[in-house]
Amino acid sequence: MQRDHRNQRDHGKLDEGREHGMSVAIYPGSFDPITYGHLDIIARAARVFDRLVVAVLENPRKTPLLGDDDRADVIRRAIEETLAPDVARRVSIERFDGLTVEAARHHGAGFIVRGLRAVSDFESELQMAHFNRKLAPGIDTVFFMTALEYAYLSSSLVKEIARFGGDVRGMVPAAVAERLEAAAAAG
Repeated sequence: MQRDHRNQRDHGKLDEGREHGMSVAIYPGSFDPITYGHLDIIARAARVFDRLVVAVLENPRKTPLLGDDDRADVIRRAIEETLAPDVARRVSIERFDGLTVEAARHHGAGFIVRGLRAVSDFESELQMAHFNRKLAPGIDTVFFMTALEYAYLSSSLVKEIARFGGDVRGMVPAAVAERLEAAAAAG
């Protein structure tokens, strides 16, 4: 397979996203809270890439149910609880604010991982992928379809159920459910 080397200078290095010969990807999101759907994407992406950075968005314009430190801690615990140790070892959790492509560059990632639950997700994700490609031509977006059993999950709905005292244990790992229950009780 031949690569098109025209305008290579304008479109980034051909080996961008490789850190010492390793493929690196970033999976950005607010993860408020992380669900089994997110963890499915993390597990599958961690098997494809040598290193996966779960990038937790710190957005000062939004008030998450769980604070930034709590979200990062809960994600770490959820990964330890649900992923095989050899897979979990290749995943790191980092907080970021600003543009996803800047976070990707900061971590040496040549790929942005995004999960798709349904066709309805595709349009907005495609638009974002095009914007990211325009901002950082050397960074590609890779889509993973969420496993069918998790396609109904969304963090927004899980938060709403938790706020009203509903049982979210089939939607999130135990560590996450406990933290959501505590946050809901604190009001």
